[in-house]
Amino acid sequence: MATTVTLKSFTGLRQSSTEQTNFVSHVPSSLSLPQRRTSLRVTAARATPKLSNRKLRVAVIGGGPAGGAAAETLAQGGIETILIERKMDNCKPCGGAIPLCMVGEFNLPLDIIDRRVTKMKMISPSNIAVDIGRTLKEHEYIGMVRREVLDAYLRERAEKSGATVINGLFLKMDHPENWDSPYTLHYTEYDGKTGATGTKKTMEVDAVIGADGANSRVAKSIDAGDYDYAIAFQERIRIPDEKMTYYEDLAEMYVGDDVSPDFYGWVFPKCDHVAVGTGTVTHKGDIKKFQLATRNRAKDKILGGKIIRVEAHPIPEHPRPRRLSKRVALVGDAAGYVTKCSGEGIYFAAKSGRMCAEAIVEGSQNGKKMIDEGDLRKYLEKWDKTYLPTYRVLDVLQKVFYRSNPAREAFVEMCNDEYVQKMTFDSYLYKRVAPGSPLEDIKLAVNTIGSLVRANALRREIEKLSV
Repeated sequence: MATTVTLKSFTGLRQSSTEQTNFVSHVPSSLSLPQRRTSLRVTAARATPKLSNRKLRVAVIGGGPAGGAAAETLAQGGIETILIERKMDNCKPCGGAIPLCMVGEFNLPLDIIDRRVTKMKMISPSNIAVDIGRTLKEHEYIGMVRREVLDAYLRERAEKSGATVINGLFLKMDHPENWDSPYTLHYTEYDGKTGATGTKKTMEVDAVIGADGANSRVAKSIDAGDYDYAIAFQERIRIPDEKMTYYEDLAEMYVGDDVSPDFYGWVFPKCDHVAVGTGTVTHKGDIKKFQLATRNRAKDKILGGKIIRVEAHPIPEHPRPRRLSKRVALVGDAAGYVTKCSGEGIYFAAKSGRMCAEAIVEGSQNGKKMIDEGDLRKYLEKWDKTYLPTYRVLDVLQKVFYRSNPAREAFVEMCNDEYVQKMTFDSYLYKRVAPGSPLEDIKLAVNTIGSLVRANALRREIEKLSV
């Protein structure tokens, strides 16, 4: 494939965003995993009618990875699609790490990926550093992106596929009186002519996808319920070129009570700067103190740097109690799809947006029929069956290893094991459960217990010295 961009060769990746994208949406088959309920509900099936003289109309609220992926899939599937996004240059305080499989699955071009990280350092509370990445194959890496670049690319691609993109702020929706009546959306449109006040408008649609983040107004409109959330705080720091060389293909993660009581601090490389940040659920009021500690832990490597942007944002800690109501569904952060322990959300946002849109395309027969809640429920069933086990495992890991500094020391020691690294990277890069070796799993369990015992013994010795 010819290209005008001179880049290293990487397996399975696009070469430039200027190339024509030939994306094919795969329609999922129906899955049988039921959504968890407190009581059994039996409803009679209703044959949804065909639409005459028009296509199904769907509004996507929010233009991040979830909204962009959903809008593109809908438009390519024959749906009349409207995407509403308030901040077209949004710079969300996000580490910006994406797995290798996302690059291939979503046809992402190399020129929107700032860095290809092949090495990571996990740094313990006592500043013991473990190098991670020894098991990566030559073509494997973790992509580092800036959200303002990635989000804009996905929105533009959705628009090229036929979606209408509106710079607007969603306000509220009026719910339909009948099962097949339209939803009326109220929003403010900003066209550059009316200034900051914008123009109040309404539109009627048949279904709504809420991709409007942790503070989702769509979620509030369907009484989706609350969830615990973390505050992420991040500073973008431009450091001298000679120091930037150190972070050329390296990312750092710091653990310890000083940087976060329940999460981790990070230094992730971008195009011409590093993103330094941290997060917490339990001590939100101390977030600036934790951020200062993260900077201090990395101070020798970012010395002389200049802060060029400061960002803060809530990050959900678990899925919302309700993610679906009639013809309204939540995806991405609005649904609560961020993993514990790692805090990853970009891939899961884009994937959930696409899966939800695929369910609508399938249920509407490419926009020819009205849909109902049963069609959207197929998306939840498939999502829960595929990804909820991952969320539960990472939740357990966070509770075990992030609860104290001795446990964090044990966690970092465990990360030095090549088998752990291989299992971790294979699962992260390809979003599948990596097949393990029974013998190695037994060794891992023994080593984990040993690490925890040694870490607690170390703590007791330190306590003796401090008396």
